[in-house]
Amino acid sequence: MVTTYAELGKAANLHPRTIGMLMRKNEHPERFPCYKVVRSDGSPGGYSGRGGIKKKTELLEKDGIPVKNDKIDLKKRLYRFPKS
Repeated sequence: MVTTYAELGKAANLHPRTIGMLMRKNEHPERFPCYKVVRSDGSPGGYSGRGGIKKKTELLEKDGIPVKNDKIDLKKRLYRFPKS
């Protein structure tokens, strides 16, 4: 599963761009898989880990999340956080 910057922002009560800035500062992307946070349109978005977007796509596909035409099918792969 993946989530979006917007979904994560709703869950944390933060603006999606703030989520992006926090993801960019993740010093341990192997331990905290920020590559599983994507844009609301299903495109991978950025990735600050080594290899950039190409590496993010590889990691997603390695986890069984297909990226076709630079998009992830969010209808099948989106995790929505429970409403509190």
